[in-house]
Amino acid sequence: MEKQTLSIPNISCNHCVLTIKNELSSLEGMVKVEGDVESRSITVEWEAPLTIEKIKSVLDEIKYPAS
Repeated sequence: MEKQTLSIPNISCNHCVLTIKNELSSLEGMVKVEGDVESRSITVEWEAPLTIEKIKSVLDEIKYPAS
């Protein structure tokens, strides 16, 4: 299992975090998604077949790109 914290500058409220959690949680291999509005970041835990590249791609698609 892998874990990484990503900076998401577009996060401005808890609704943003909820949107990200809902989208990423549906991915095969996603174990955990946590978000923090104040630090504008998310922490993700995943396992194969999911990759960090796929996670970042989905974040781009939903307009919350990781910086």
